[in-house]
Amino acid sequence: MSFRSINQRFLAPAAQSLMIFGIISLCQPWSLFLHQYGVTLTLIGLITFMITSKIAPDPEPEESFIDESLDMLELNDTSAKNGSGIAGTN
Repeated sequence: MSFRSINQRFLAPAAQSLMIFGIISLCQPWSLFLHQYGVTLTLIGLITFMITSKIAPDPEPEESFIDESLDMLELNDTSAKNGSGIAGTN
């Protein structure tokens, strides 16, 4: 598992959750500790989210040039067997 996939799967959602928890802790009236550190939690979550959102996800695997050329050869071979002059038509 690469760092990019760990970032997309765990770190970015954790940063979003920390921001939400910071906002909720600012609005609740029961715990003075959470109310005092609500802004700090929200800012840490915001900064973490800004950093993790800049990391791009894993690139999708691309087909190789040989696979693409083989597909075109198969299309041309099929059209030659059917007797049509245009590849891929029946």
